[in-house]
Amino acid sequence: MRKGLAGQRLVAMFIAGVLLLNFPLLSLFDRPVTLFGLPLLHVYLFVVWGGLIAAVGWIVERGAR
Repeated sequence: MRKGLAGQRLVAMFIAGVLLLNFPLLSLFDRPVTLFGLPLLHVYLFVVWGGLIAAVGWIVERGAR
């Protein structure tokens, strides 16, 4: 049962990634604003990308136990 739950969580992460990296949400961050000297869109993309990688890694490691 644990393996099936991890698979469901990975599918949920895929869907979250598609939604977070899709046009309507990306257009909210495509502004001429900088954060720490970097464009807001680039900061958003790298934070979401890193968060998705960390979440998938956590799910995979937790499912292996």
